[in-house]
Amino acid sequence: MDTLNHIVLIEDNETTSFLNNRLLSRLGVARQVSSFSKAEEALDFLWGREQASPAEDVPDLVFVDLKMPGMSGFDFLERYSQLPAAIQERTVVAVLTTSMHGADTARVAQYPNVEYLTKPLTEEKMQRLLAKRFAAA
Repeated sequence: MDTLNHIVLIEDNETTSFLNNRLLSRLGVARQVSSFSKAEEALDFLWGREQASPAEDVPDLVFVDLKMPGMSGFDFLERYSQLPAAIQERTVVAVLTTSMHGADTARVAQYPNVEYLTKPLTEEKMQRLLAKRFAAA
């Protein structure tokens, strides 16, 4: 499997963000990892530009926490679902949360092609996600 170009982490907890960055760095699964503590900032960075982004600027994978101050992970998913199909096909979104609440899993399930992972992110979870979503890449 090829290395991904770009992974984006959206996580408001500094410790969790640090650990996820460290894991991704150790695994060497991406050429670039960008971290954001606010979903609004990530959304603007990723898709806030007026012009269409070149393909290399589009992230391969975005991890988003559900429970964050300001724009929540659910708000982020709603905005993501309104993006052009070509962008959604290019970027895999994975919810990374501590919540195993049935209402949250059901709500995330309404978004096609969004993965649901419980924290902590581990090498095993990352490898399963890569095999499932990027094996043909």
